[in-house]
This record gives sequence, structure tokens and C-alpha cells, in this order.
Amino acid sequence: MSGLFITIEGIECVGKSTNAKFISQYLQKKKIKSHITREPGGTKVGEKIRNILLFENQESISPTAELMLLFAARDSHINDVIKPKLSQGTWVICDRFTDASFAYQGYGRELGFDAVNSIKKMVMKNFEPNLTLLLDAPLNVVKSRRKLNPDDRFESEKDEFFNRIRSGYLEMAKKYDKRIKVIDASRPIKEVQIDIIEQLNELIRL
Repeated sequence: MSGLFITIEGIECVGKSTNAKFISQYLQKKKIKSHITREPGGTKVGEKIRNILLFENQESISPTAELMLLFAARDSHINDVIKPKLSQGTWVICDRFTDASFAYQGYGRELGFDAVNSIKKMVMKNFEPNLTLLLDAPLNVVKSRRKLNPDDRFESEKDEFFNRIRSGYLEMAKKYDKRIKVIDASRPIKEVQIDIIEQLNELIRL
């Protein structure tokens, strides 16, 4: 029996990592084996690329190079981790995936939807998550929760960058509304997780 693939998306500080753990714990209670991973990352190659993208500030990385590096990491991640786990019947929970490339590079870096989509088709073919949970909250809400890391190339960006990303995510949710489910992450965590459980139960009933 094949496992199912769940991705969690959103701008910084909306609770992606916290809720990835929550989902894994919930699936465990349902006796469903799960594996948590992240992007960029998830493999040795991916983690090295993550470090380059997030913390190598000595030299600039163009938006196109940024996009290419992300998909290089993603190709390894899909083929070496995600697909093998799914084939073993394990559910995979990924903190960010391809929708992040559309939001961050397509909208945030203003490369456009088509540029990202062309590389996506080459790398991923028809591979898609079974469910994407978009944790959405206005920038002022997430900034009030904790300060962004100035050493992180993305977190050190200006508000306009994050507002473009959020708009991009919401556009993607409209375009792929059967797969992407928007959850209001500005609410208390318990309320957010009630909505997450509802979406998980829909998958479990399949």
C-alpha cells in the first residue's frame, strides 16, 4: 500500500515545523507510519544547498540560480527520500515543497509562474502532494510572534517581499483548490490543529 504525501506551506513563523510534528503524532495515534522532512533539505545534498541558500551571504545568488538550486535539491529529495518512503507505505510530511518555489521565487523574486512551472515539469513530471496545508497569516501577525533571523537570506528580506509571497501562496491556493487547503494560522494553535485534523481525517477515509 502506498503512503500519502502531505506538504505544509506558508511564510516565515506560521507554525510549519510545529504542525509537521503534530501531524506525525496524530498519524501515529491512527497507527499510520510517517516521516517528517523539509525543503530545502531532506538529503545530504539538500542540506548543503539549504546552507548555501539561507546563510551564504558573502556573495549574491541571482533569483534564477536560487530557483535552480532549489530544484536540484528537490530532485534528490524526491527520488532518494520521498518516493522510496511512499512506496514503503509511509506517509511523508514535508515542511515546504514546490509551492514554496512558486511563492518565493515566482512571486517573491518576481520570476513569474511560467518560469517556475517549466522547471517543475522537467524535474517532477506529474508528481504532486496528496494534500497541501497552507498556513496563512498576515505579516504583522507572524512578526509579532518572534523576530526574523537577520542572518537568514530570506528572513532578512523586506516586508514587500513577504507580502508578495503571501499573495502568491493565496493565488496558488485558488488555482489548485482541490489540493491546497488554506488554514487561518493567525488563530491560537489549538484552533489551527482542529482544522488540520479535519483535513487529515478526509485523507484517512480515502
